[in-house]
Parts: sequence; C-alpha cells; structure tokens
Amino acid sequence: MAFHRRRNHYYKRFRSVLPLISAVSGALLILFCLLTFLAPAPIDTNNPHHKNLLYTANDVVEDTIGKPGEPVLHIPIKGRKDRDVWSSRNSKYFYGCSNASNKFPNANAITHPNRYLLIATSGGLNQQRTGITDAVVAARILNATLVVPKLDQKSFWKDSSDFSEIFDVDWYISSLANDVKIIKSLPRRRGKTWIPHNMRVPRKCSERCYQNRVLPVLLKRHAIQLTKFDYRLANKLDTQLQKLRCRVNYHALKFTDPILRMGEKLVHRMRMKSKHFIALHLRFEPDMLAFSGCYYGGGDKERKELGAIRKRWKTLHASNPDKERRHGKCPLTPKEVGLMLRALGYGSDVHIYVASGEVYDGEDTLAPLKALFPNFYTKETLASKEELEPFSSFSSRMAALDFIVCDESDVFVTNNNGNMAKILAGRRRYFGHKPTIRPNAKKLYRLFLNQTTMSWEAFASKMRTFQRGFMGEPKEVRPGRGEFHENPHTCICEDSEAKAKKNSGPRKYGKGYDALGDDIPSDYQNVDDEPELPDPDDDGDQDGSQEKGQFNETGMDYDELSNEEPELEEILSD
Repeated sequence: MAFHRRRNHYYKRFRSVLPLISAVSGALLILFCLLTFLAPAPIDTNNPHHKNLLYTANDVVEDTIGKPGEPVLHIPIKGRKDRDVWSSRNSKYFYGCSNASNKFPNANAITHPNRYLLIATSGGLNQQRTGITDAVVAARILNATLVVPKLDQKSFWKDSSDFSEIFDVDWYISSLANDVKIIKSLPRRRGKTWIPHNMRVPRKCSERCYQNRVLPVLLKRHAIQLTKFDYRLANKLDTQLQKLRCRVNYHALKFTDPILRMGEKLVHRMRMKSKHFIALHLRFEPDMLAFSGCYYGGGDKERKELGAIRKRWKTLHASNPDKERRHGKCPLTPKEVGLMLRALGYGSDVHIYVASGEVYDGEDTLAPLKALFPNFYTKETLASKEELEPFSSFSSRMAALDFIVCDESDVFVTNNNGNMAKILAGRRRYFGHKPTIRPNAKKLYRLFLNQTTMSWEAFASKMRTFQRGFMGEPKEVRPGRGEFHENPHTCICEDSEAKAKKNSGPRKYGKGYDALGDDIPSDYQNVDDEPELPDPDDDGDQDGSQEKGQFNETGMDYDELSNEEPELEEILSD
C-alpha cells in the first residue's frame, strides 16, 4: 500500500513538470530553426573556387589557405576605389615614335649585290622573335639582302612551323622594303642550290663587331647563315638602327590571318565577360620550377619530381633554394600572385586570363588563385577543341594566341622575366604604356614570409610600396637598362607641351596623392635588372677580328648546351 502511494506521488509531480519540459524543448527547436535559416550556406571544400576561404560580413574574405593555426588575412572582396587600377595617369603623354629620319638612306641605295644574310633562330616563339627583329638590323649594318629567317624546328618545343605559318611574310617584306631588301629564299648559284657558309657571332655583338667579324666572311663567301641567332646584337646601337628595330618588332611582324582571327576571338570573349581584364603569364610549369632550383614546400615528392626533370640539364649546378628565393630568382606561387594583385587593388570580381602550360601539381596549385579570382579563364575554356584544333599541335601557334590576348589585356602580369615577358613589356610601353606588372621578387620574398604577422592593410601598403618601379609606368626603367626589346626607350617620345599644361592645372586629388601613377622618382626606378652574364664565345674584343674573319664556334654560351639537351634560355623564354 505504501509503495502505491509513493508511485502515485511521483506520477503527479512528473505531470506537473511536463508542460515546462515541453515549453523549453519547443523554444530550443524554434531557436535551432532560426539559426539554420539565418546561417550562410556551407562552403564546399571540394570546390577550388571556395577552398579554404571564409566569406564574412562587410565584404571581407578570410584567407585561411595557410597552414593550420596560422593567423588569417582579412582581404576586402572589392578592389580599391581611390584610384584607377586599369591605366596610368601619365601614359597619354608618351607615344611610340620609330619613323626613319630623312637622312636614313633607302635600302636600294645601300644594298650591295652578292651579299646574302641568312639566320637560323633559336628557342620558342618569343626568343625567335628577338632574332628575327635583330636580323633585319644586322642585314642593314652589312648592307646585305636578308633571306626570310628560318625558324627553329628542332629545339625543346619541337614545332615544325615555318615563318610563313606564323607571320605574314608578304607584309614583313613589303613593310620593310625601304629599310632592307628581303627575299623569300636564297637564289640558285650556277643552276645549283646555294649552300651558305655557317658561322656564329658573339652575344651582344656591336655594329663594329659585325663589320670586323662578319663582313670579311660575307665578302669572301657572299652568302652566310648566322646560327643560333638570338640576342646576337648589342643593346646600344645608333639611334636610327634602334628605331629600325622598333619598326620590325612593332609594325612589320604581324601574325598570319588565321592566328589573328582566333586571337581576336579570344579577346572578344573576354571583353564580353567584363569591360576590363588581366592577363597573367603564370610560368609555373614543372620544367620552369625544375630549372629555377626553387623549393615550394611539397616535401620529398616535389624534390624527387623536380630533381628528375632538372637532371636533363647537365650543366646546372646544385642549387640553394633559400638563396634563389632571397635573390628573387623564384617564380611566385599562384597564391602569391593572387595576393599581390588583391593587395594592389584588384577585387575578386576581376576577370583573369591565364597564359600557361601545364601547372605543376595542377588544380591543387591553382585553387588558391581561383579562390581569390573566381573569374578564371584560359584559351582552352574560352574556345572549343574544334576551334583550337588547327593550332593545338604547334607550340608556337598556341603561344601566338596567348601573346595576342596578353597584348590586348588591360593589365599584363608576368611571373617570370623571360622572353615573352620582355617582348610584351616593350610592346606595351611602345603602344601607350598599358600597365605591365612584374613582381619585385626580391622585396616580396620577405613580405610573403611575414604576411600572417600583419594586418591586411599593412600587407597591402607594403605591397604597393615594393611594387613601385615594377608596374609598367612611364620612365620607370632608366634608358639603356635591361634588354632593348623590354625597354625600347629610343622609340618612345614624350609630349612635353601637353604634360606641362596638365601639371600647371589644378590637381584632381590634391597634393600628396599617390597611386603609383605619376612619373617614378629615381629612388623607385626599376633597378632590379639581372647582371650581364659573361659570354665564353666573346674573347673580350668585339671590335677585333680573328684570322681570316673566323672565330671559335665550339665555345658555349651560358644557354648553349649539347643538341640532346633542351636549351636553358628556351625554358626561360615562352
């Protein structure tokens, strides 16, 4: 009986508490529903556009791409609004000027009969372009008829294309008719095929060097072919010869119609997506990384894979990755390139065209860049396989398509100062100083090393400071520094009168405004040029001549290896 009374008592107490339990459970359920409804959608970590990025309020993205436990960077989604990141304010006061003077004799008046110059180019498309340009000037120095250059079909790139399949050969000949006589092939001699005499000139051979070393052989043989003709002409020449260089490079060398049409199609498709776009020459392919000798944190797997590729170049010494990085010799990672651009004021909505071969470690490597710039395109994503089929088997034709898009872009970013970067930097200076960004790798090394120890604002401020002199602004590079193809200062004129009027007017932003847009003070001029490498072929006396006009062709330049090895300069070039 006592047991039943106790059970009845507990039962009554439970019934009295039951409504309270139900009310609390219902409140918790409602609160859970509200939180579920208001919470942002979860990030798909398998989506490379979202990988390791957390979007928060106030248009800020938290970059958590780094190692676990590292502080995050709070990166604004939107770009800078206090300046125009798409142009230089002073570019309109500079223009390309390469017309010949009235005192520059016509080719018909100076070309000697029975003097024929042939060249064999070397390397990828843009390395060959330097040789094609300089060959015209060499022919002018020698008062010789130039035979249309022979392209390199045996190098690392293994492209069977000839000159007329890449460039408009008829335009090339006709547009330079007043400067140099050019023919398509060497005439027959006594009814037989004329075999020219092969020889090689030293790198950076001056006008006097050609007259002393090459001319005596040409007078004796009448037809000579200069082999491995790349960077075989001095940077410093007579003004009129420099202007001829510019007429060749910027006006006479025009791609064939099929290449131009496809390239313009790619540019149009980028323009349909956005008013402005950036073109990025990424250069993060396995061969580039292996050649550089740099290390990117991939452990034994990376060391083994890149080490195996590096063994292809027998002349390369063991590298010190940390030293290479400190000295600015290592390409930035795709993530670092993305952070650099965001720090310079380009928002996440900017469209990027990437000119690149197969990126090392593929999508895993590209994921951070795609997360920072989701509007990410290549020629393969803009065009169908059928459209690219006429070009895809030829590395030079594919490189030409990338060249066109990069040239037409509003901002061009290079991650390696190879031949394509140099040629495009010079061309963009000549045609209006369109922004051309090259990472100041020496300074950025420590900035990226310490990026997680500072706020985003401090990081971006230091980035803008370090990049002064590396943005493609007028007068950014001192005249005579670097390769002439990169800095064609002789062919760039300034409208001083218009600039003086502008400077006398009111300042739109007030005194002290700085947006990387004014003339670069000398303290910030780009002086990060690599020192000239010695040339073993050059005996130190370019103006002298060896017996019978000959010289040793067995010596090797820093990039001249055995026929079995890919050229070092080719890997650095396109």
